[in-house]
Amino acid sequence: MHSDAVIVGAGVMGTSIALELVRSGRSVTVIDKARGVGHGSTSASSAVMRFNFSTLAGVATAWESKFHWENWAEHTGLPDSAGLTRYVRTGLAFLDVDIAPRDLYLPLYDTVGVPYEEWDADQLTARIPGIDTGRHWPPKRLADDAFWAPSTEHLGAVYTPDAGHVSDPQLAAANLADAAVRRGAVFLLSRAVTQVTRSSGRVTGVLLDDGTRIDTGIVVNAAGPWSGRINELAGVGDDFTVSVRPMRQEVHHVPARTGAAAGATTDMCVADVDLGYYLRPEVGGGVLIGGTEPECDPLQWVDDPDSVATDVTKDAFEAQATRAARRLSTLTVPNRPRGVVGVYDVTDDWTPIYDKTNLPGYYVAIGTSGNQFKNAPLVGGFLRTIIDHTENGADHDRDPAVFKAPYTGHSIELSTFSRRRPKNDRNSGTVCG
Repeated sequence: MHSDAVIVGAGVMGTSIALELVRSGRSVTVIDKARGVGHGSTSASSAVMRFNFSTLAGVATAWESKFHWENWAEHTGLPDSAGLTRYVRTGLAFLDVDIAPRDLYLPLYDTVGVPYEEWDADQLTARIPGIDTGRHWPPKRLADDAFWAPSTEHLGAVYTPDAGHVSDPQLAAANLADAAVRRGAVFLLSRAVTQVTRSSGRVTGVLLDDGTRIDTGIVVNAAGPWSGRINELAGVGDDFTVSVRPMRQEVHHVPARTGAAAGATTDMCVADVDLGYYLRPEVGGGVLIGGTEPECDPLQWVDDPDSVATDVTKDAFEAQATRAARRLSTLTVPNRPRGVVGVYDVTDDWTPIYDKTNLPGYYVAIGTSGNQFKNAPLVGGFLRTIIDHTENGADHDRDPAVFKAPYTGHSIELSTFSRRRPKNDRNSGTVCG
């Protein structure tokens, strides 16, 4: 079997890359060990669309991606009858926090053109009824008496009215896969890569667990939490300055209160790094609550993504839901935990790697979990740009490719996502990036 390009991973990243590569005229084969498209990290994503990042490229990428989600039928080329995911514009209040001060990202908003409003504590109270504007940094465990102590300082927020979320993240991956298949892409599900072959220092193909061999000159690793295993098979990673590890994460669901008391807990996204959580309204009612990796909570690194327990835990549920309820008096914490468990594919600095490698023909789109779902529409274009640049003879390390954003016109420096990038000292060190 021959394919111009093989993509490992059929999540939202792999399907986005597949669509762009097949649009470039290449034959494309996508391989995934799961039984369906988007069944890994994608299915557990909160799918929040926000714009606050610590780099110009990060902000420009998120802002451009918003337009793709808003014009999803145009981006995918699918008819409305295909059953498309949709973008829900709710706005987002990013509460002030020491590790991500306004002067870190507002100049980037100004440069990119992201509309925003600066709120003080009084404006925050007026816009989100029932909110506690106390400054509680740093986040604390519930058993710490200081968690419940009143604050004498108050915080405001930066509000971005264009923020929101994607209604169904798994459907988004399915839409991209459908669009790719309609253009000739082939998906091989319930198959695993067991070997990446090479000859004369270049990728020549992959072997699958059922004995299938696919000859190809291009392999893209978009395997999410399993990306480290695929890199090991390819023998790459020695020159990476940032590492990638799988991390277990939980996102919890809390029913929304009905009536006038519901307040803003059901109609606006809130990012509250000060207390260590974020929330967004859920389609059909309720609220999704996730964590922002506060130092008081141990990170759940895992060695084997396949062995991760998939049931939400009472301790994590109570910690995240109670933090949100500490901020929002309109929120109550149920006795029974509900939510989803996913495994993130995380880099040291929470910035993804979109790059070539030192093995010619082998490319990576990894370290994306936690904060990159929003950018999935552009990731396909990023990899297509890098692959075209490299396969045409350029050295992406010395002469980095640049992506031209079709909606906003911004030039996005793809060196920001290099495997060899220097440490970003302005990064928050959390999922915020």
